Amino acid sequence: MSGRPELSRAPLSGADYFAVEFDPERAEIVMLDQRLLPVQIVYYRYAKPDQIVDAIRDMVVRGAPAIGIAAAYALALQARLERGDERSFLLAHGVAGRILGRARPTAVNLGWAIARMSTRAAAVAKLPWEERAQRMQAEAEAIHTEDVAACKAMGRLGAERVPERATILTHCNAGALATGGYGTALGVIRAAVALGKQVRVLADETRPYLQGARLTAWELFQDRIEVEVITDSMAAYFFGKGEIDFCVVGSDRVAANGDVANKIGTYGVAVLAKEHGVPFTVAAPWSTVDLQCASGAEIPIEERSRDEIARLGDLVLVADGIGCRHPAFDVTPARLVSEVFTERGAFSPARGETPAILLTPRER
Repeated sequence: MSGRPELSRAPLSGADYFAVEFDPERAEIVMLDQRLLPVQIVYYRYAKPDQIVDAIRDMVVRGAPAIGIAAAYALALQARLERGDERSFLLAHGVAGRILGRARPTAVNLGWAIARMSTRAAAVAKLPWEERAQRMQAEAEAIHTEDVAACKAMGRLGAERVPERATILTHCNAGALATGGYGTALGVIRAAVALGKQVRVLADETRPYLQGARLTAWELFQDRIEVEVITDSMAAYFFGKGEIDFCVVGSDRVAANGDVANKIGTYGVAVLAKEHGVPFTVAAPWSTVDLQCASGAEIPIEERSRDEIARLGDLVLVADGIGCRHPAFDVTPARLVSEVFTERGAFSPARGETPAILLTPRER
């Protein structure tokens, strides 16, 4: 369907456009096909969990928080479809969770959301199927609304660090389209504008999938925030000219030592920022922090299809028979990360701080 779809309730994202929502009356997951932006605004409706696996793998939906929310809704949908006893419900849930978990291995929010939904599944398995399904749906909705609140909280925190007049460089898309709503890195930018700061944005195009050009620029344009798109190879030029005052990106996983995995090309931006004395910051919900992952060396890096490098639609960029490499993410070492903003607070990996400083005494 083209244009914003009719939903049986207001979007939990609170925005005019959204990456993923659940329509409870029709028992369908609704997603914006981000591969078609900015040319077309097309939403799809999904009624089966296995369709969500394909949508995640094929990047109809992308961005670690949005992927986690999509998986949570898929498991809520699975609970509606499985009307058997406790054993059959848990079996079906477990199978669906394992299949979903393999769709995009780098995004830790995916595994986090599946684990949280699995905890809920174990708690409600003995209930009648209607109540069981309602509890699972409520858990998925809580994951969604908590993510939106987290984005706004980290946005406010990060905005305080943005200079009063600033040109901000960002890489990939960490906006409303990558989250439950509002965005992580773009949440910082939006919050800075809300504070009255004079902000303009340089958006790396983010090859090969062009999320910066297609999505970030589109989102900022919707909000009337000044934005210009540059190719990834131009960032060094603008750093050298002194045009960039602040960098903020999102993350798909933050390791226990403060290493950060994000879209391929982020590491290079961090090196340039360090060389030119510009703060390189990260905005990420606490669900992106993986305290079980000691360092970036342990983060699995997804390798995607050669065709995403070799072709652009029907246009052949690399002749058949020539190999292409496509790691979808890279890891920025903690020493290059000035600060990480989360809804719990901020920490500075570059100063030796780790996410553990934001744990509560009980969690420690």
